[in-house]
Amino acid sequence: MTLAIGDKAPVFNCKNQRGDDIALTDLQGKKVILYFYPKDSTPGCTVQACNLRDNYDDLIAQGYVVFGVSSCSEKRHNNFIAKNSLPFDLLMDEEQTLQNQYGVWQLKKTFGKEYMGTVRTTFVIDEQGVIEQIINKVKTKEHWEQISEA
Repeated sequence: MTLAIGDKAPVFNCKNQRGDDIALTDLQGKKVILYFYPKDSTPGCTVQACNLRDNYDDLIAQGYVVFGVSSCSEKRHNNFIAKNSLPFDLLMDEEQTLQNQYGVWQLKKTFGKEYMGTVRTTFVIDEQGVIEQIINKVKTKEHWEQISEA
């Protein structure tokens, strides 16, 4: 399934790093940044998360709620948050349900080896649950700037 700007965002219900349920339907009236990344504590993912952390006050001021999503466990998420002082929730998607809904769990190729993995992608969802922006070519060091430029 390929999502496009203007599409209704797929509804989800996931657990965050504390085991709390997070559902898109509970976020009606809020702007949501849903960013998918491959793995906690890897260089690119850390740079991306820290870029959003460093600009978090601006995100909040503009009415955004931020969620990172990966296949990592609750323990890995909690370690990643603590190590990098992340002020936003990370959602657990160990079965890739949410990643499949959003079309980011795809065949990847590295050094000639093919495998399934998360394609780094960010979705900005408006207050009515409609996809307002899709960032496919995420620049980890400038991610906030990519979001704010749209």
